[in-house]
Amino acid sequence: MSVLSGKKILLGITAGIAAYKTASLVRFFIKLGAEVKVIMTPASKDFITPLTLSTLSKNPVHSTFYSKEDENELWNNHVDLGLWADYMLIAPATANTLSKMANGVCNNLLLATYLSAKCPVYFAPAMDLDMYKHPSTKESLEKLQSFNNVMIPATSGELASGLVGEGRMAEPKDIVSFIENDILLKLPLKGKKVLITAGPTYEAIDPVRFIGNHSSGKMGFALAKVAANLGAEVFLISGPSHQQIKHSFVKRVDVVSAAEMYTASHQYFNDCDIAILSAAVADYRPKNIVSQKIKKKDATLNIELEPTKDILASLGEIKKHQFLVGFALETNNEIENAKSKIKRKNLDAIVLNSLQDKGAGFATNTNKITIIDKNLNEKPFELKSKTDVAVDIINEIIIKLNA
Repeated sequence: MSVLSGKKILLGITAGIAAYKTASLVRFFIKLGAEVKVIMTPASKDFITPLTLSTLSKNPVHSTFYSKEDENELWNNHVDLGLWADYMLIAPATANTLSKMANGVCNNLLLATYLSAKCPVYFAPAMDLDMYKHPSTKESLEKLQSFNNVMIPATSGELASGLVGEGRMAEPKDIVSFIENDILLKLPLKGKKVLITAGPTYEAIDPVRFIGNHSSGKMGFALAKVAANLGAEVFLISGPSHQQIKHSFVKRVDVVSAAEMYTASHQYFNDCDIAILSAAVADYRPKNIVSQKIKKKDATLNIELEPTKDILASLGEIKKHQFLVGFALETNNEIENAKSKIKRKNLDAIVLNSLQDKGAGFATNTNKITIIDKNLNEKPFELKSKTDVAVDIINEIIIKLNA
């Protein structure tokens, strides 16, 4: 999966001959799973039609603030467009547009959106050799990069004038690769290995029945996706769960019992930088597993249980450089019980959620947590979707790692 999958990309097109290549650029982004919206300068329509780009992007193409022909058309809000995007790309970026960007000129929708954008901005220069070498262009390029915009360097080749030299816009495939690589290098968990456990465990009674719990695995899977999107290599050890995840940075390891999760966790822990144990592991298992299905009888059935191995505590005993995070699902004395686990299990932090809180706990799409660090500092959060909760947890871990 590309790092651009699920991202919102705003493509700005200016009036250069290389604009014809933007059809391929849009197709590449769409194939990688990105959502694309296009803004064109009015003059760029002489090089490629809005119809082509709207068909490929499956979104309307914007060019002006409003239509003079349709007095009922809504104003195209440049602020909304700028805030919508995760990334903005201006390609081709002509000498004219680069100069305007560098000097804050705002005389069309594209430039107004650029000035409103809060996201990272990439630009791919495209112009003839003499224009590219001109001191004013060099000044614009340097100025824009000083604003933390990212330049995708022009290449050498045959230009529209017939000259051969620098100024040719990078090829669409190379532009996409450049952006992907740049994003990856800047991701806060790039190069980190993260172990995450998720879901329930099932402890067999006989070949048919088991002891389990109501955990769906949603929280752990959300954590895995967030960590992977931030550049981490994730080992997701999951008990039985219907949750699905497709990400090239996530290796899913399916287990059933607490013993299997214990073995898998220890297998991957030594090489990890971060371990987040969000699985709802059974505390007890049947001491003796019956080989045949137990027949129903009128008399009561007694099953002798024995404790399972404490995965979290066992990792706390052997941890060296790892940042170890546990989960605590409590029903009473929540804070006190969670803090005692931090000490007993040698954790760096614990994520507390209480079944007393509406919308928290198993099989819901939301959660309400308090994160407690090893110094017993508490940080409560409001009720949020489990995806947003995962973002909060990962962000707190990153803050602690960089402290």
